[in-house]
Amino acid sequence: MATIAVDMDEVIADALGEHLSRYNARYGGSVTKDHLHGFLLRDVVPQQHRLEVDQLVHTEDFFENLGVMPDAQEVLLKLSHSHDIFITTAAMEVPNSFNSKYRWLLQHFPFLSPMNFVFCGDKHIIAADYLIDDNARHFAKFGGEGILFDAPHNRNVTGYRRVHNWKEVEAFFAPTLACAQV
Repeated sequence: MATIAVDMDEVIADALGEHLSRYNARYGGSVTKDHLHGFLLRDVVPQQHRLEVDQLVHTEDFFENLGVMPDAQEVLLKLSHSHDIFITTAAMEVPNSFNSKYRWLLQHFPFLSPMNFVFCGDKHIIAADYLIDDNARHFAKFGGEGILFDAPHNRNVTGYRRVHNWKEVEAFFAPTLACAQV
């Protein structure tokens, strides 16, 4: 049984969609995910918005109503029958996100034990066989295999196994799912 650590933002939760929505509403912008190929939002907005754009996620309610990434629930439910699944979110980057992230996980992933929710900073401390994350910096000191979940900001990152969606995650782990059913 493999242990799979799964990031939250941009892997199971559409934080970027909410970030873009809030930015565009606040500044009358029209920035889309297509504008971010290889960049973070702060890299493509006017200079005068750069300091404030990151603060849009530092509100109590930002993480409350994020959309769920397509197929994440279905695939994680399947994987949870034959693997240990831990949601590992670098919540220390936005300390006031703990409560809303916790409630969001309970609502959207009720089949996972809250004891498997890990709120951390540096993910190298996670003892897992795999880490599915959109940010390759978490793979640098990670002891298992990093799997890069495709996101606009990481399109130019190479050197890691990349999955573009949850169906590709399911296909990657399919041999272990078949073994678990025997």
